[in-house]
Amino acid sequence: MQIIPAIDLKDNKCVRLSEGQDNSSIIFNNDPKQQALYFEKIGCKKLHIVDLDAAFGRPNINLKSIKIIRNSVSMPIQLGGGIRSQEDVNRYFDLGIENLIIGSMSVENPEIVKSLSSNYKNKIYISLDIKDNNVMVRGWEKSSNLEIQDIINLYEKSEIKGYVVTDIKNDGMLKGLNIKFINDVLEKIENKNNNNKSLIIAGGLTSYSDLKNLKKLNTSNIEGVIAGKSFYVGNIDLIKAQMIL
Repeated sequence: MQIIPAIDLKDNKCVRLSEGQDNSSIIFNNDPKQQALYFEKIGCKKLHIVDLDAAFGRPNINLKSIKIIRNSVSMPIQLGGGIRSQEDVNRYFDLGIENLIIGSMSVENPEIVKSLSSNYKNKIYISLDIKDNNVMVRGWEKSSNLEIQDIINLYEKSEIKGYVVTDIKNDGMLKGLNIKFINDVLEKIENKNNNNKSLIIAGGLTSYSDLKNLKKLNTSNIEGVIAGKSFYVGNIDLIKAQMIL
């Protein structure tokens, strides 16, 4: 299990949102490249990038920053936000992004995503953005009317790498991880014999206690946990966090 630092891009700046609300952004760093270099310098093994503008229907605004980050660090990058076509997928992989996180398209065009996962084996994650038990799409603003189990059923035999699950009501709120919620998702994956599918946790990481509680789950399915606001406001030192995990 690893700690995966996050860079959420809006207008080419590092920001954080609360509950995924577009109008709730707070700027934490005007230089995404320097932020990425810092994460690599302290030994982080992977970087999580979200293109918030693209997620909210404003594509290409942050493409320059994404390219600069990719060319500046050697650690693997997983990228999500507004990836809604086969062309988007091909473009990002051509840029050298290692993993893509697909949300809306995985619900609206699952056959295309399954085909892409065959072409890019173990490089695509499906985003499970959950609010009131519903999978949300289109920048978390619209309900898909599907639940977690529906998505797992869709992708159980595909060649995706795994799932990135976000507890939306907990995201950016610094209230602690919802361990019961995480356990429920794990059980759904494991009950489908998806033991080769990994799970990355997002939304709610607040303290070192959260990391210790994750370790207690004693499962090999959890690949990592994303650190966003908990890092930016100083709750978590990533060097210490890496030692805990």
